[in-house]
Amino acid sequence: MLNPPPHPNGSAAHLLPRGEKGAVALYVHWPYCARICPYCDFNVVRDRGRVEEQAGLARAILNDLEAQAALVGPRALASIFFGGGTPSLMPPEAVAAVVERARALFPPTDDIEISLEANPTDAEAGRYAALAQAGINRLSMGVQSFDDAALEFLGRDHSAAEARRAIGLAGRVFPRLSIDLIYARPGQSVADWTAELATALDLGFEHVSPYQLTIEGTTAFGRAVARGAWSPPDEDLAAELYEATQATLEAAGFEAYEVSNHARDLAARSSHNLHVWRGGDYLGLGPGAHGRMTLAEGRVATVAKRRIGDYVQGVAAGSPWAEREVLDPRDADEERVLLGLRTVEGVPLTLLQRLGLSADAGRLADLLADGFVSLKDDRIAATATGRPLLDAVLKTLLT
Repeated sequence: MLNPPPHPNGSAAHLLPRGEKGAVALYVHWPYCARICPYCDFNVVRDRGRVEEQAGLARAILNDLEAQAALVGPRALASIFFGGGTPSLMPPEAVAAVVERARALFPPTDDIEISLEANPTDAEAGRYAALAQAGINRLSMGVQSFDDAALEFLGRDHSAAEARRAIGLAGRVFPRLSIDLIYARPGQSVADWTAELATALDLGFEHVSPYQLTIEGTTAFGRAVARGAWSPPDEDLAAELYEATQATLEAAGFEAYEVSNHARDLAARSSHNLHVWRGGDYLGLGPGAHGRMTLAEGRVATVAKRRIGDYVQGVAAGSPWAEREVLDPRDADEERVLLGLRTVEGVPLTLLQRLGLSADAGRLADLLADGFVSLKDDRIAATATGRPLLDAVLKTLLT
């Protein structure tokens, strides 16, 4: 996030001051998946013909939206993001109902980004036109790889050929396309990975989100690695793959405006993600969804109940959240630093000063002197040297 692109509400806003209310975004979590990927630790369930349950969840999401809108009061709508799970399995009429109600409750001041995550199977590609008609104008495609053996290893339910067909169809239907790819797979070479990136670029994607394969202990991959079935690449190779990612995409005219997100130009960046990384308010709708709201009592963090039945019942009872916490002002500021420093836009120096940090002495000054962060126009941002070590940089700043 560098020279800030237009904010969804029409201004080039950075982080809001404490307590200031701005536009609100929506995150809608649809937890159903045709297959559970072995690397996934998200809140997901198998989609096994749960038609009645899904209809009930769709109604609950609308009711939750109404209730949370009453809490936050009149706002402009910044963006909507349908995630999951696999929201391309969501009935298009349910998507349309959420979009229509959100626009009525939070009238946008301008055209807004409405994103949906999709798998590139032939079956889901058949829904693309209906989803576009429902209001989706940006599709985030979970392709993950263009290699059939890698797709099988990753537990994906599409082939490389299916992905190409779906991409071709999506390009005719949606004005904006993003692709997710996974690298640092066992046996993957730098040449293999750069070839996959080149394929994505040749297919015309304007936004690329490359994610290093992360092994979570609770997943099938985590259990396999624990018993020695296979091992992920070592740190040196992982670093080479990261560097190849940056070099390949930069050479193609993409900018890493966030650690794992690269865009061809300002317009291609995800305005929804920018809104969140800048500390904007967003409502979390659906099982397990996280939200952040600025209310009279302060910055409120919410986490919805994870089980579908519990969430639906909770919405009906007026208590959809498993967690609701008014953040201490310092905790809210630290969270904004954690998010903002992931971007090239960085964070205002004043935010770090509120945390007791100075550019002239102490931890922040040391990081500046060592070249891990930079100071420009009264903003602190991680440098190209600091971004691969961002976890350590943040730990130094906030410990």
